[in-house]
Amino acid sequence: MRGTTQPTVAALGGGHGLAVTLRALRLLTDDVTAIVTVADNGGSSGRLRSEFGVLPPGDLRMALAALCDDTEWGHTWRDVMQHRFSGSGPLAGHALGNLLIVSLWELYDDPVAGLELVGRLLGARGRVLPMASVPLDVEADVVHGGTVRRVVGQAQVATAPGQVQSFRLVPDQPPAYPESVAAIRAADWVVLGPGSWYTSVMTHLLVPDLKDALRATRAKRVLVLNLNLDPTHGETEGLNAPELVESFRGYAPDVRLDVVIADPSVITDEALLRKAAAAVGADLLVTPVSARLAPGHHDPLRLAAAFQDLFAGR
Repeated sequence: MRGTTQPTVAALGGGHGLAVTLRALRLLTDDVTAIVTVADNGGSSGRLRSEFGVLPPGDLRMALAALCDDTEWGHTWRDVMQHRFSGSGPLAGHALGNLLIVSLWELYDDPVAGLELVGRLLGARGRVLPMASVPLDVEADVVHGGTVRRVVGQAQVATAPGQVQSFRLVPDQPPAYPESVAAIRAADWVVLGPGSWYTSVMTHLLVPDLKDALRATRAKRVLVLNLNLDPTHGETEGLNAPELVESFRGYAPDVRLDVVIADPSVITDEALLRKAAAAVGADLLVTPVSARLAPGHHDPLRLAAAFQDLFAGR
């Protein structure tokens, strides 16, 4: 699927959503930079973050694994990195890749250098960078049953019943990695989403240097809407696709989008979604990007086809 001229792409997000975007983009270009949220406080990442005071490594690990080389070597080391220890001992629940990344950070005292070494081990087709240079926490005001409560922590916000009324990062206005800012400014395309809306995607808009770069870049900006818009629970409780786009505008009124990608399954009122997209400067691209046999999940090949059409047409 690669052409003679490969686009330079910066992909923003975290977790499984960013991983599927990277699996799609790596089919089209080797010049991709993942800019990954660093607010995870759950599971293996949360334990390592608490014990060593480091950036949470889990989402960074998943991004690196998604960019692995399509060879036996790359796939083997991807599986090793993703291996999670079982049992009930001290290592239970830890992903081996998280331990490797934290080990390299202790040896090199430079998170980016450590991530690049892991990328070399995987033969990664692209780079993985943290979005901020310090570990972050997410705080949200969540409305449930007519009551507003403050929820602290990415894992807690992601699973709290109710609708997110507002959210913020702690510390406020954190410093971004200079390499992440440079990657956004140098990109031909910037892709946001899919992923946990507030705790993986929108967090990038609360880092001032990243938001400034998103506003100033000459890149085309693409937002990939989630598939699992469940109106009954989770971060997006009570919100439909147009309201998600409107919430983007609410947190970044001066950041223009160029394209909003939506699977037909999330659209209940296409005219309303087109209007919401137009309000942020974007065209709406309605195209099947969901996995046929895994409802609620994006298909990397379908997503790659959507990206390829965009890259070729603009």
